[in-house]
Amino acid sequence: MMIHKSLQKIQQYPILILLAISILIGLFTFRDYGLSWDEPLFYDYAKAIGYAYSPSEWFSGNFNLENAYGPSASDHGNRGPAYILLAREPESLLEWLGLDSASAWHLINFLTFQLGIYLFYRLSKRWMNEPAALISTAFFAWQPLLWGHAFINPKDPPFLVFFVGAMCFGFEMVDEIAQTGKHKTQKLLLAAFFLGIATSIRVLGPLAGLLVCIYGLSKGTKATALPWIKNLALYTAITMLIAFITWPYLWPDPIHRFFEAFGFMSDNPTQLQVLFNGALYRADDLPRRYLPVLLGLTLTEPVWILFFIGIIAAIQVRREKLLALALVLLWFIVPLVYVLLRRPPMYDGYRHFLFILPPIFVIAGLGLEKLFTWIKPRWANLSLVLVIFLPSIIGIVQLHPYEYTYYNSFVSGTGGAFRKFETDYWLTCYKEAVETYQTGNPGSVTMYVNREAYIVATYADKDITVRERRGAINEIKSGDLILIDTRANEDLKIYRDMPTVLEVGRAGATFCVIKRIQ
Repeated sequence: MMIHKSLQKIQQYPILILLAISILIGLFTFRDYGLSWDEPLFYDYAKAIGYAYSPSEWFSGNFNLENAYGPSASDHGNRGPAYILLAREPESLLEWLGLDSASAWHLINFLTFQLGIYLFYRLSKRWMNEPAALISTAFFAWQPLLWGHAFINPKDPPFLVFFVGAMCFGFEMVDEIAQTGKHKTQKLLLAAFFLGIATSIRVLGPLAGLLVCIYGLSKGTKATALPWIKNLALYTAITMLIAFITWPYLWPDPIHRFFEAFGFMSDNPTQLQVLFNGALYRADDLPRRYLPVLLGLTLTEPVWILFFIGIIAAIQVRREKLLALALVLLWFIVPLVYVLLRRPPMYDGYRHFLFILPPIFVIAGLGLEKLFTWIKPRWANLSLVLVIFLPSIIGIVQLHPYEYTYYNSFVSGTGGAFRKFETDYWLTCYKEAVETYQTGNPGSVTMYVNREAYIVATYADKDITVRERRGAINEIKSGDLILIDTRANEDLKIYRDMPTVLEVGRAGATFCVIKRIQ
C-alpha cells in the first residue's frame, strides 16, 4: 500500500523523478570537483560569520563586527552572507560525517541548486502544460554551464535560486490576494523570505521585488487600492527585516551601507584580464558584444532556437497570464540592457549574471510546447526531445568535472574556444593535476604555482612542498615543478619552453600544465 501511494505521488509530481535523477548523479560525482579560485576564502567567511550572531561576543566588551568577515574582510565584508549562513550548519554536519570541507560544500551547493530547479518548474507551470514545463526544467537543469557551476560556485547559483523563489512565491502571493482579498501568512512569508535572502546575497535582489510589486499593483482596482498597498507594504517590511538580519555589514548604518554596497557591486572594480574572441581585455574595457556573444556560445544549440519560437508562442498566451510573462521577460531584459548601456566590469564569463538565464528557459519551454502542437506523431515528439537534450548530455559527460567550461558547436566546442575564450578560469583543474602527478611520481619535490597556491596545498601530500611563484621567482631552481593555468593564456608567457610533465584538459582544451624547470 505504501509503495502504491509513493508511485501515485511520483505520477502526480513528475518533477520528483527529475530531481531524483539529478541528485543521484550528483551524489556519485560531487567529490570529483576541485576547489575553485573563489571558494576557500568565501568558506572562511562562512566559518567567521557566526561571530556576528554570538551573544557572548556581543557582551564581551570588545565586540568588533570586522571579525565576522573572516580573513578576506576587504573582499567579502560588504557581500551578504545569507546563503552561507543557511548552508554552514548542513556543511558542518557533512564534515562531521567524514567528508572533507571542499566536497561537503560542493554537495550542499549542488543540493541548493536542485531547490532552484524545483522552483523553476513551479514557476514554469504558470504558462505551460505539465510535459512542457517538466522538459524545459530538465533542459535548464542539465545545461553543462549550470551543472558545473552548481557544484563549485557558492555565490551566483544560490542567488539564482533565491531570485527564482522570490519571483515564484511573489507571483503566487499576489494571485492569492487577488482571489481571496487577503494573504495567507505562509505565502507572504515565503515570498518575503526568498526576496530577503536574494537581497542579502546580491544587491540586485530587489529587482524581483519590484517586478512582483508591479504584478500586484496591476491586480488592484481603485476600490481595493488600500488593501493592496497594505499587503505589499507588509511584504516589503518583512523582506527588509530578513535582509537586515542576514547581512551584518548593514547593522551599523543600514541605508547608507546598502547603497554603498549597491554602488560598489554595480561598478565591480577590477583590473583582471579577460580573454575574449582571441584578444585580452581589461575587465572594465570589454566590448558591448561580450555578454550577448557568450550567451550565444555557452548554452546548448537548441536554446535560442526554442527561445525565438517561444517569443512567437508568448504572443498567444492568455491575457490574464501575459503580464506575469512580460515581467519574467523583463527579468532578463533589464540586466541585459544595463550591461549593454553601462558596460560594467565583467570577468569569469558571465557568472555574475547567471540569474538572468531562467527567463530564457521559460520562453524556450513555450517554444517547445508550440513545437509539440505542430508535430503530431508521438515518435516525432520523442525524437525532438532527444535532439534537444543530446548536446547537454554529451557536454556533461565529455567535460566532467569541468562542465562549466562548455562552449557549443557554434565555436567548435570547448576545444574550439580554447585560446579564444576563457575555459577553466576558476582553476578547478589544480585538483586533478596535483592528484594525477602524485599517483605516478613518488618522492619529494617543490611545486611552484603561478597563482592561488592555496588551492594546490589543499590536495598536495607531504612530499610536495607548495609555493606561490609570485615573490619567489629567484628561488626557483632546476628540478622544481611549476603549475601554470591557461587562463588568459598564461602558459604561453611563463616558462613556455620548459618540458611539460603533465597537462589537464578536456575536449581539446588544456586547462593547466605542470612543467619541470631545467
